[in-house]
Amino acid sequence: MSKLKITLTRSLTGRVRTHIATANSLGLKKINDVTVQPDNEQTRGKIKQIAYLVSVEEE
Repeated sequence: MSKLKITLTRSLTGRVRTHIATANSLGLKKINDVTVQPDNEQTRGKIKQIAYLVSVEEE
């Protein structure tokens, strides 16, 4: 199974509460935080919701 490397590139300050919660559920709290998540539908859905805040690389 492939993995996704997700980096928070923009601040969570002033964002919609659900988007902040989504970022936190991925393990992203501060700018430049990086997490590795499995490439599945749930993770892709979370990334799609906060795509303007993160950058994604496939591993």
